[in-house]
Amino acid sequence: MCPPMLTESPAASVSKTAKPLVLVVDDEYGPRESIAFSLSSEFTVETADRAAEALAKLRAQPFAVVVLDIRMPEMDGIRALEEMRKIDPFVSVVMLTGYGTLLTAQQAMLAGANQYLRKPPDIAELLDAVRKQAGAARLRRQQAMIADDLQEMNAALKREMAQTAPQLWQGKASVDLVHDLNNPLTVVVGYSALLLEEVRALAAADPERSDRLQRYAEVVEKAAEYCYHLAENWRMASHQTVEFTRLDLVQIIQEVRHVVFFGEIAVQFSGLTAAFVRGSRFELMRVFQNVFRNALEAGAKQLVVGLNRAGDRIEVSISDNGEGMAPELQQRALKGGFSNREYGLGLGLGICRHLLGTHGATLDLQSAPGQGTTVKMVFPAAE
Repeated sequence: MCPPMLTESPAASVSKTAKPLVLVVDDEYGPRESIAFSLSSEFTVETADRAAEALAKLRAQPFAVVVLDIRMPEMDGIRALEEMRKIDPFVSVVMLTGYGTLLTAQQAMLAGANQYLRKPPDIAELLDAVRKQAGAARLRRQQAMIADDLQEMNAALKREMAQTAPQLWQGKASVDLVHDLNNPLTVVVGYSALLLEEVRALAAADPERSDRLQRYAEVVEKAAEYCYHLAENWRMASHQTVEFTRLDLVQIIQEVRHVVFFGEIAVQFSGLTAAFVRGSRFELMRVFQNVFRNALEAGAKQLVVGLNRAGDRIEVSISDNGEGMAPELQQRALKGGFSNREYGLGLGLGICRHLLGTHGATLDLQSAPGQGTTVKMVFPAAE
């Protein structure tokens, strides 16, 4: 089953080919027109002298950035910002005020501002802020579209499985594949957007940015390779036995953390610095991908990975500080088909148990509400 093309409608996002659209909102004519003129060389700029006019324009079309004065008559910038967030949660908002205090800055950020500048702003600082926030808004829109598409794919697969019970194994195989591809595909698209930003910036031949671009490209390459092997493993599963080789579990866990999850979760290691088993590299990556993702979705900010040798076995424990689950839900989670997420299919740990079983390994789960979860795996050690 092929995923739908991730295209953007005019009403959903800012055009990538035109200059980013910026709205300058200020009741004072001089500062408003001065800011608009300063931005016009790089951006398409519209202006509004009242919050009500700005809100009407925001309803009519999506903007990349709104430059908004805090002190205005009728409706001040803080109230206007709150209304803007209801209309477009992805637009970037840069707040300006000539009465800059710590309190107003805090109020602006709490209300949803992305950046705060003193008025009148330094032109170079203003341009840099709007450039950065335009790119951030574009990336937020892309990520939201990806999430919507994946949710629809999951919902469609659920409907298909319900309607084709005689061929349930085929439907489940498709769901397994989409489930495993979600995270690396998000990596590919997210880093591709960053690559585009860096390519545009390289017009000035900045060596430091060139190095950063190379690092982004390497991450995209690894994630794309991971997607490819997942698809190949799924396609060939019914035709031949997966080839097992001698692998280091520590290296695999590190690679999953870096490639699939952007390094966004703090992971601490204890025990063995190398733990060798025999298995399929990409199938074991699937296992740890699912365990890590479950922890992230349970609100975990930290994982503790312990690896120990017990005779001819390698013991792996992965503990998180997420929300945990009640005892009656743990067995359902291990069997698959249970999820506490609206769009979840609940297949993650079921996939893990199946894949670990083909490696002669076992999986156990210990959890309690509010106390996090520990996943324990035991592998035969490689000689």
